[in-house]
Amino acid sequence: MKHFLTYTFLIVTLFVFSQEKQHTSYLDVNYFRGNIALHNNDILHLINGHPEGYILSWNKKTYGFNAWEQRYNYPDYGVTYIYQNLKNEVLGSNASLYAHYNFYFLNRNLMFRIGQGIGYTPNPYNKEENYRNIAFGTHLLSSTMMMLNYKKERIIGDFGLQAGFSLIHYSNANVKAPNASVNTIAFNLGVTYNLDDEAPEYITTIADGEKEKFTQHIKYNVVFRGGVNESDVVGSGQFPFYIVSAYADKRINIKSALQLGTDVFFSNFLKEYIHYRSVSYPEELITGNEDHKRVGVFAGHELFVNKTSLVTQLGYYVYYPFDFEGRTYFRIGLKRYLNEKWFGALTLKSHGAKAEAVELGIGVRL
Repeated sequence: MKHFLTYTFLIVTLFVFSQEKQHTSYLDVNYFRGNIALHNNDILHLINGHPEGYILSWNKKTYGFNAWEQRYNYPDYGVTYIYQNLKNEVLGSNASLYAHYNFYFLNRNLMFRIGQGIGYTPNPYNKEENYRNIAFGTHLLSSTMMMLNYKKERIIGDFGLQAGFSLIHYSNANVKAPNASVNTIAFNLGVTYNLDDEAPEYITTIADGEKEKFTQHIKYNVVFRGGVNESDVVGSGQFPFYIVSAYADKRINIKSALQLGTDVFFSNFLKEYIHYRSVSYPEELITGNEDHKRVGVFAGHELFVNKTSLVTQLGYYVYYPFDFEGRTYFRIGLKRYLNEKWFGALTLKSHGAKAEAVELGIGVRL
């Protein structure tokens, strides 16, 4: 699987590079070494070494040909492949593939990279052969990576250096139990290599239409989300869930919108979990007939970057017949606009640091 992801990365890189001639691009290769953060005492037995690996990325530079590039100080975007040895025979070694953005600060010497992708672990939990691996319940994982690096390009010819810190998160978001997850905090040191000799000049004049104050009427959104998940009870089974959301949003400027709305949750795993608690813990006085549906209200923010946007929402259950992980919830994720009205969404819903589900959604903004 490690070699398959490497070849996939190279194919994607060559394809994108061959199709995009307008801007320049570069590669960077980083070695990293660090520690698994103890975010949960249950994974203490899995922390007995210093994880290490490498990060290989292809990056496309922007120069302001599009207005959104100027708004965000000419970010890069591209694809990243990570191989990580977790230094524990229970966990093994993970491989992952991401889409990422690089944002720049301090005269473009400080780079912040954020990427979202899919990871693969070769030996997840197995009740007979690998029962100690409570971190990963599935082969495929959701993965988020972040880097904060000091960077200097073209120190010697086309070669440059970068160094800083990285965070790599692996979790299956309770698609299947167990799912204690792993967070690696590491120091990284790398080399950059520019693939093009000449670069266009940065365009500094934003399109005339954006010089005036941006205004937009209140928009109304309806979203249908779904997926599968499982409670923390290993072997309790995976069940589909459905969420219907309705909210209003108001653009406060060209980059941001504020949201206010409601969610209705139909979580079938919770129906099974209520039955399990009523049978296994009679002292809790749970009848087993409690309603598994929940209704929440939320406030949120949407950050627009080209056709993609970052969504963050904080919610509170107003209909909450069964106590599960507390009354507040958090949602973070990405939206991709297909046109002016329709969009797709990939979001993570959690209660604090406790993930409940990865949600796939389709919505309309009117």
